[in-house]
Amino acid sequence: MTAPSTARVNGIDISYSVSGSGPLVVMVMGTGSPGRVWKAHQEPALVKAGYTVVTFDNRGIAPSSECPEGFTLDDMVNDTAGLIEHLGRGPAIVIGTSLGARITQELALARPDVVKAAVLVATYGRSTPLQQAISAGERALYDNNIKLPREYEAAITAHLNLSPHTLDDDRAARDWLDIISFSPQTVTPGVRAQLELHNNELDRLAAYKAITRPTLVVGFADDRTLPPKLAREVADVIPGAEYVQIERAGHFGYLERPDEVNRVLVEFCGRHRA
Repeated sequence: MTAPSTARVNGIDISYSVSGSGPLVVMVMGTGSPGRVWKAHQEPALVKAGYTVVTFDNRGIAPSSECPEGFTLDDMVNDTAGLIEHLGRGPAIVIGTSLGARITQELALARPDVVKAAVLVATYGRSTPLQQAISAGERALYDNNIKLPREYEAAITAHLNLSPHTLDDDRAARDWLDIISFSPQTVTPGVRAQLELHNNELDRLAAYKAITRPTLVVGFADDRTLPPKLAREVADVIPGAEYVQIERAGHFGYLERPDEVNRVLVEFCGRHRA
C-alpha cells in the first residue's frame, strides 16, 4: 500500500490511494463517505485476489477538491474517467456503491472505453418520494445549522442503513451505535454540494438500456435507504446484467456482510480480469 497521491483531473484535485498489483479495479464510494471506507473489507479481499485496487475521495470530500459552489453528476463521472486515464492502466473494473454506483453506471454509459466491467452495489436508476424527502431533510438540517444530538443521529443512521437482523441483536446494535457515534459523518460544504445531487433526480432507467459493459448489480435485501427493487430495476434494463441479492443486509451491507459481498465481487472480477 502506498501513501495517498493527488491527481489533477477535470480541473480539480482528486486524492487517491493504490494498493496491490494486477488488473485495475477502481472503487467509487457513496454520498458523504471517503474512499477509505473500502479499505475495511473490500480492498484487502481484492488485493489478495490479485488486483491493483484504487480508492479515492470523490469531489466534495477533502482532501479532494470540495467544490462547495456545486457540481453535477456528470462532473463526478468525468472525475472518475479522468482518474482512470491519469493512472494509464485502463480500462478498469469499476465498483461503486449508492451514489458511487450511480456514477459507475453513468460512466459505463458515457465512457465505455475506460470501463472493462461494472459492479453496481445498492444502486438505483430513479429516485422515490421517500428518498427525496430524506434528502431534502438532510439538506435542510445543514442549511438551517441544525445539529442532531449525537446519540439520536447514530440511532437514525443505524435504522436507515443496517438490517433489522443486525439491530435485533442487542450486542451488535450497541457495537454499531458506538462505531457510528464515534465516527460520525460530518456535513461539510462539499458534502452539502453532494447532497444537492439528490434534488429532483431524473429517471434514467431507459438510458441504461444502452450500457454495453459486463455488469453485476448487487442489492441488499433489507436496504431501507435504497430498497433492492431499485437495484433490480437497473439490472433488468442493462443488457445481460447479472443480479445478486445479499440477505440480512442493509444499505451498509458491504460492512455488515463483507464475506458474502467480497465473494461476489471477487468471483465477478475473476471472470472479467483478462
